[in-house]
Amino acid sequence: MGGVYSSKQITDGFAYESSEIDWCEDNYKHSEHVVEYFNTMSSFFFFIISPIMLYLLHPYAKERSLAIHLVWIMMIFVGLFSAYFHMTLSFVGQMLDELSILWVLAIGYAVWFPRKLFPSFIKDRSTFSKLVLLITAVTTVSSFVKPTANAYALNCFGLHLLYILALEMRCCTDQKALGLAKLSVALWVLAIVCWISDRFGCSFWQRLNFCYLHGIWHILIVMAVAYGSTLIAYLDANNEIPYSLPGLQYWPCDKWAVGFPHIVLKSMTKTQKRC
Repeated sequence: MGGVYSSKQITDGFAYESSEIDWCEDNYKHSEHVVEYFNTMSSFFFFIISPIMLYLLHPYAKERSLAIHLVWIMMIFVGLFSAYFHMTLSFVGQMLDELSILWVLAIGYAVWFPRKLFPSFIKDRSTFSKLVLLITAVTTVSSFVKPTANAYALNCFGLHLLYILALEMRCCTDQKALGLAKLSVALWVLAIVCWISDRFGCSFWQRLNFCYLHGIWHILIVMAVAYGSTLIAYLDANNEIPYSLPGLQYWPCDKWAVGFPHIVLKSMTKTQKRC
């Protein structure tokens, strides 16, 4: 699908099973209108988790920047386009699914990248955000001409975010933050194992009649994002609004140390950074 698209190529892109990707789950097993039923249904976990995280992170976003909410608003679109992709396995569905993930990473990169690590020619976050979003927009357009462009951009944003997070965590001594980091990594590793196993070990799972690992990946990765993004937001709050004395808690019960992590602002008096 290189070059300029013809009307036939555009129409073909919406056709069922026009994507080159086909996950391990049996096609049309539960519905003649849904190609991968469990993968489609598991995408709706994004619709459940995203509003919860929007609500929990609102006090922090209100103090720091309401642009923070764009991360979880885009996660709703990730769930929507993921459901559409797995329902149809269409090329357009695949592109929308992948590009929505790219925009989540780009927005997170724009709003949370540490100010102290900005390139020397960038003086403020507004300029940095505009540059990131311009690169993402160019990548989005390029992806429809050369789909592999999106994969390169996803890897660049994702791996660099992980590297920066690792650097930031080396200076952090808060035990609750360190525990959250361990949980985030554990969920992320489990999610990646499920994705790889479904993609490259399909014949093994078919013999066991268990072809649902990609659907489990959906559930694990949205939880990993909830934990990981809250950790990044906590580190950001300590850098950008340290006077608010940010802390970590879990909803619905903080004593459980499981559930949905969120940031509490304990004070509005300026103080020293802790992490």
